Amino acid sequence: MYTPSRGSVDLLYKLYVTAKKASKPLKIKKSKKGVFKTTSPSIFAKFKSNTVKNLLKMKKFVLLAVLIVAANAQKSSFKCPEKDGQYEDPIQCDKFYECVDGVATEKLCPDGLVFDPLNRKINKCDQPFNVDCGDRIELQPPKSNTFCPRRNGFFADPDPTICNIFYNCIEGEATKTKCTVGLHFDEYSGTCVWPDSAGRKGCVSDDHKLKDGFSCPTEPKLDASGQVVAHPKYPHPSDCQKFYVCLSGKDPRDLGCQVGEVYNEETERCDAPENVPGCEDWYKEDKKN
Repeated sequence: MYTPSRGSVDLLYKLYVTAKKASKPLKIKKSKKGVFKTTSPSIFAKFKSNTVKNLLKMKKFVLLAVLIVAANAQKSSFKCPEKDGQYEDPIQCDKFYECVDGVATEKLCPDGLVFDPLNRKINKCDQPFNVDCGDRIELQPPKSNTFCPRRNGFFADPDPTICNIFYNCIEGEATKTKCTVGLHFDEYSGTCVWPDSAGRKGCVSDDHKLKDGFSCPTEPKLDASGQVVAHPKYPHPSDCQKFYVCLSGKDPRDLGCQVGEVYNEETERCDAPENVPGCEDWYKEDKKN
């Protein structure tokens, strides 16, 4: 509960007394020049004929000001612990209080960052995916632009079908970044992950065909138990050392075994040339060329 300071009480009392005096009937007499003079002690010695109405209006204004001051004081009140430091707001994750000698100063993290009370650094504002806000679910109003929903943070491309591009926003300045081939951006972790981990729907890849013309088969590849292989592999048609992998069954990537090994389609691993029919002399032929 808010407890007003001695200075606040004195100020409110003076405002109240002023308003109360202003509303009392004054004993007045009119002079020849249309100026009123008081016949009993009052706040003013002289005032024009419309002053009484103004004083009544002033009473309402002062009382309203008193209520506003009290309400704002109640809203921003925070009781500091004995130890100086920075403390989180109980309901707003990006708000905190800096306590010095028992006096709390309300502060906000930069837009897009949230306050981490467990952070031992002086600057305790961090990315949301690094902080457990718990019940502190409120945030300050966002300051957004085209690529930055908030002024700071990592954000997906505004086009929901583009999943491999994200923007690193620092004070509203966006830097476009592309994930490693085959990965999708995940806003919950702020990193690029495998498509099945990101769980984003409606993604459209611009890499459905490689330069050599290879594209992933439309029919899913099944394992020995009849289950669909998540990232099936396929041998290169003319190069024993190379093979393809289809990420999520649709995005092709060309890979290769280390020198001295060839791809074994049966085991789906790199193997010695003598274990792969048709590739036994692969490196011998390579040396001849």
